[in-house]
Amino acid sequence: MGPHNRLVESEHRFINELVRIVNGALRLDVDKVRNYTAFLAEKLEADGQKSSADRLRKLLEENDNQLRPAEVRFAKVLPVDSESRFPLIERVKVKGMQEPPVQLLQPQWDVVNEFVSVAKSYASLDTNELSGALSLLMYGPPGTGKSRLARYIADELGLELYVARLDGLISSYLGSTSKNIRALFDFAAKTPCVLFLDEFDAIAKVRSDGQELGELKRVVNSFLQNLDTLGRQSIVLAATNHDALLDAAVWRRFAYRLALQLPTPDQRARMWADFLDPVQFTDRELAVLGDLSEGFSGSDIREICARLRRRYFAEKKPLQLSDAFPVLQNLALGGKDESRFVSRLADKDVVAIVHALRERDPRLYSLATLADLLGLSKATAQRLSKRGGEGEGAANG
Repeated sequence: MGPHNRLVESEHRFINELVRIVNGALRLDVDKVRNYTAFLAEKLEADGQKSSADRLRKLLEENDNQLRPAEVRFAKVLPVDSESRFPLIERVKVKGMQEPPVQLLQPQWDVVNEFVSVAKSYASLDTNELSGALSLLMYGPPGTGKSRLARYIADELGLELYVARLDGLISSYLGSTSKNIRALFDFAAKTPCVLFLDEFDAIAKVRSDGQELGELKRVVNSFLQNLDTLGRQSIVLAATNHDALLDAAVWRRFAYRLALQLPTPDQRARMWADFLDPVQFTDRELAVLGDLSEGFSGSDIREICARLRRRYFAEKKPLQLSDAFPVLQNLALGGKDESRFVSRLADKDVVAIVHALRERDPRLYSLATLADLLGLSKATAQRLSKRGGEGEGAANG
């Protein structure tokens, strides 16, 4: 990006915050004015304009007593359930986090990049045709990167990420859940942040679901009403593993929608490389691991890599394919998920595993690769490949 483009983007960011501050002032919303003024000061300082940032902070300090009683000092007070006092929201650190890059397909990146680009200037757009919060709904199987994407988006926008605590949001007291939703959205309206509603289906189920109580059906109406009243200064992300449960009216409230699937073989290979660092495997070995982890989510692969990295640091010696294969098999246990290829190898002996891998892809699973993977000599791998299939017993190399 050239100097001119950087200057234009910087001006857009500052105009966004000025629009939000003026909006809060016109509505006599003291918290919103203070929160966004403090946030603008942070952005100015990060942009090298420390003197301007200090002037804003000084204004806040000098006028604090005029804006509120002297004994009440400025603080970002998080909303809580009025009955249990359980927090409704928690702040998640995103700035300075060293996370591997998110692995998406290009059409998915197109949606994310457009959303981020629009979010950087949305609040300051001079048009009456656009209203309401900027919102993105992410849906797909567990472990496909929805939470990581929320952190990525917040980091790209330079905003704090606040995650709704749905276990605290849904109250057993009649009417309290709707009050909690109101408190949640009031906070988002006054605070420069990205609001992330994880496990979103808990408050956005189909309203005709006969199995749910009437109170939970009213929760959906409350959510829709509160989302509609949010201004353009707010950014809302939502994620669900059960998109089929969402009410049709909820879908219509999200202008951006992102479907996430289990990773492709190439994505899995890149994840192995990213999550294993500093453990090193060759491209051939990464392709093997990518194929063996068919049916695994990105979160599953990260968990396997964490186990291998702990072993790497504990034993202080290079890891081999034969170290990774048993961990893969172990993490595939439970649930008998046939979509996971290694689950189909669970009850097989070494001879049957050799035959299954050779039948799957003889080029990928060469005799040398099978030897590395199973901890055998190449001669033993060759001998096993010529023997019968299941039932002849395990061989030791």
